[in-house]
Amino acid sequence: MEQTTSKVAGRTIGGATTSRTKEILSWYAGENPGVLTNLSRLLNHGTLAGTGKLVILPVDQGFEHGPSRSFGPNPAGYDPRYHFQLAIEAGCNAYAAPLGFLEAGAAEFAGQLPLILKLNNADSLYSSKDPCPAVTASVKDALRLGCVAIGYTIYPGSSLRNEMYQDLRELAEEAKAAGLAVVVWSYPRGSGLSKDGETAVDVAGYAAQIAAQMGAHVIKVKPPTQHIEQAEAKKVFEKYKIPIATLADRVRHVVQSAFNGRRIVIFSGGPAKGTEEVLEEIRGIRDGGGFGSIIGRNSFQRPLAEGTQLLRTVMDIHLGKK
Repeated sequence: MEQTTSKVAGRTIGGATTSRTKEILSWYAGENPGVLTNLSRLLNHGTLAGTGKLVILPVDQGFEHGPSRSFGPNPAGYDPRYHFQLAIEAGCNAYAAPLGFLEAGAAEFAGQLPLILKLNNADSLYSSKDPCPAVTASVKDALRLGCVAIGYTIYPGSSLRNEMYQDLRELAEEAKAAGLAVVVWSYPRGSGLSKDGETAVDVAGYAAQIAAQMGAHVIKVKPPTQHIEQAEAKKVFEKYKIPIATLADRVRHVVQSAFNGRRIVIFSGGPAKGTEEVLEEIRGIRDGGGFGSIIGRNSFQRPLAEGTQLLRTVMDIHLGKK
């Protein structure tokens, strides 16, 4: 089937079946038709439809960091509907959020963009060196809200990681049986790692590998730094001269770590920063073969027009236009 799309206000909408989409779906051939259909919906929506690239808007920060820190810079963001509007106007592939935010807008914006329900969350009112988010929603909730996927965070490096892995295994099994895709936020953190180790290139690659081994269809990690955390890994990097000097080099290693690039790996936008810094990072992710970006604070903490333009520019970069 040829690519079939239509344009509205500069955005691609509708379905698209391209050779790239077919290739990516072939990597998940062991999944049932429901999962493949929802992966296709994710890949075939928005400005990047059919390209194999993804730009997703995630808004779990209200739960994770608190409302003032998250939405104070742009008070429009206190309203859950603002984030639906931002994702739709920008032409994102999907919008990801916890239960409450999705419930507050899923009916009003039904069918206008794919949704990902974040099934676990943690607050910042109690800090621990070894985090373990609570399960805050269910697969049934995701089905009720019309989602294409569930999202789940794991913290490799935490002493409680095995509990998270076991919960993820059960939720992923249930989600896949119901035809939903699985998106894993794989964020190394905990007493097993130094602060620099949370984004070390060897640890980021390890985090991507763990998520892939857990059955994730889409893996979200942070952009890796040049730091190498593990002594044994450092020996391998040095012996085999694995390149890590540039962000593109490091992204390439992380993508390779996810089944030699046969799992979709996207990279977070990280803390709020200036526009040029954001865009330069996106170029490194693109040049390293990253599948796209999942950008929250750097988009929704801006006024709607500015946030929309930033996300559209990010998409242009991933398409090689800028």
